Amino acid sequence: MVLQGKHKRFTSFLGRFRQARKGATAVEFALIASPFFFLLFAIIEITMVFFTSTALEHASSEVARKVRTGELQSAGASNADFVNQVCAEMSSLIACSGNINVDIRTFVDFGDVTTSNPIGVDGNLDANSFQFDPGNAGDIVLVRVFYSWKLNTPMIGSVFSNLSGNKRLIISSMAFRNEPF
Repeated sequence: MVLQGKHKRFTSFLGRFRQARKGATAVEFALIASPFFFLLFAIIEITMVFFTSTALEHASSEVARKVRTGELQSAGASNADFVNQVCAEMSSLIACSGNINVDIRTFVDFGDVTTSNPIGVDGNLDANSFQFDPGNAGDIVLVRVFYSWKLNTPMIGSVFSNLSGNKRLIISSMAFRNEPF
């Protein structure tokens, strides 16, 4: 008898709970909000990575032109000067300092141009193997510029990061023959 009474009350409670509509919108929003905001922030993060990639490509191309024409070599510019010029060409929305590395090498023939993986076995950028050799007139030059982007959206780093520490390495590469200067 006592069990039947409790069962009736519980069934009655479930019936009232199912029919109640107060707070339904809040509950529905709570169920949808987390995935919605995750997707929103993931889209913004991926868009910023794409924007940074485009800005890096533009800045690298502009400064590499100075290598191609011999302007950089004539000025006696260093690796740090090249990095500073790339940063000056990039958008002010992108934090440049400490995130850019450069590898400039010369080759005898375009068939000899090879690139190595800049990511070491430990998952970090292996900047120790980078060179700064803008070459002379007529040299084949490979310019690679690396930007390390910190991924901030939770869980997206495990999918899109290629460096340790939840970072994405963005690379701009170009090969050309220096003009006579």
